[in-house]
Amino acid sequence: MNFLQTVLLGLVQGLTEFIPVSSSGHLVLAQHFLGIEAGGDISFEVFMHLGTLLAVFIFFHRQIWDLIISLFSWKSGLDGETHRKNRSIIAYLIIATLATGLFYLIFDDMLKGAYDKPLFVAIMLLITGILIFASDFVKNTSVPASNIGFIKSVLIGLAQGIAIIPGISRSGTTITAALFCGVKRKDAAYFSFMLSIPAILAANISEMGSLMALDMSILHLYITGFVVSFNSGYLVIAFLIRLIQSGSLKYFAFYVWLVSAISITLLLIG
Repeated sequence: MNFLQTVLLGLVQGLTEFIPVSSSGHLVLAQHFLGIEAGGDISFEVFMHLGTLLAVFIFFHRQIWDLIISLFSWKSGLDGETHRKNRSIIAYLIIATLATGLFYLIFDDMLKGAYDKPLFVAIMLLITGILIFASDFVKNTSVPASNIGFIKSVLIGLAQGIAIIPGISRSGTTITAALFCGVKRKDAAYFSFMLSIPAILAANISEMGSLMALDMSILHLYITGFVVSFNSGYLVIAFLIRLIQSGSLKYFAFYVWLVSAISITLLLIG
């Protein structure tokens, strides 16, 4: 990889990690069509994911801090009720994460080969488009994240697990699942972003061994990917939350359908 390719992949990662268009699918297709040999460089992918993870931490630092404080605050009264709701959110995040982990353990080996099949990835983008298009037609409700419940948490977690398939959007499936479970739009976005933290952390921890073989001669490229994915990811978060609340995700559906159609056509004609 050269510097320009690194910046491009960092942008792809940051811009598509949170918007419902599948960052993994875009990276697979970008690397295939641009001839970028980065698919086997796990260290570079770890750096880019850490960039988007830092974006979530900084954007939601107050909410994350409130959740942490609530674990140790057992007061009564109005503040006590707020802390109780926060602890409920933490419990549902744990349940959803465990459901994701179970799905990952069962199906990960089966689906790893999909990353080498750009045609399959392009077809999965069609499915992502259907999911996010349907989400705009779900009526906004008043169910907060603190009242999601066990069953719905499991369903949202499984939806996140399905997103290990390249071309299936993690944010798209979790937000859509939360909306169909009756969670109000703002809380569906919030829960999806919070749920991304343990998911991205777990994915990166599992690949930390690759950092031991880090090629220091191109460390500047890794850092560039990190910085670019962080900045672009941070800008996307606020933008996406506003779109979810206004019920405007269908425009992303049109985009992924277009990308899918062009990719399938190019792949079939060689």
